Amino acid sequence: MIQVDKINNMVDLEFAFAIRKQVFVVEQQCPEEEEYEHDEVSIHYLATIDGSPAGTARWRITENGVKLERFAVLESFRKRGVASALLESILDELLLQKQKYIYLHAQVHAIPLYEKFGFEKLGEIFYEADIPHYKMVYSK
Repeated sequence: MIQVDKINNMVDLEFAFAIRKQVFVVEQQCPEEEEYEHDEVSIHYLATIDGSPAGTARWRITENGVKLERFAVLESFRKRGVASALLESILDELLLQKQKYIYLHAQVHAIPLYEKFGFEKLGEIFYEADIPHYKMVYSK
């Protein structure tokens, strides 16, 4: 069973950082110094499956609105609904807060997931850490 919780302790935050390091720094070879920017002003989430850390994500308020970021799922837990559970939990919270403008920078392979939840591509493809992305805006 997938459970998603807002992180409120250092142990879970360390699990989240370890997941991000594995997915972004090791697998996708993103620069480590870029991986942890804005962590101190972000709200972090940890997804677990049967108590095992499986995925993470965060959001933060920017000058443009609420930006969803750092969706990462460990390879052994992919294709099991972890990213969807994270996204659904975060959106539920933000919509309860009546946040108006919610956006993200989606890696191209993840676009179908975000579209399923009501995000729409905006603008042209761009690159972050040499990975193609689209800006996507929540439109429901």
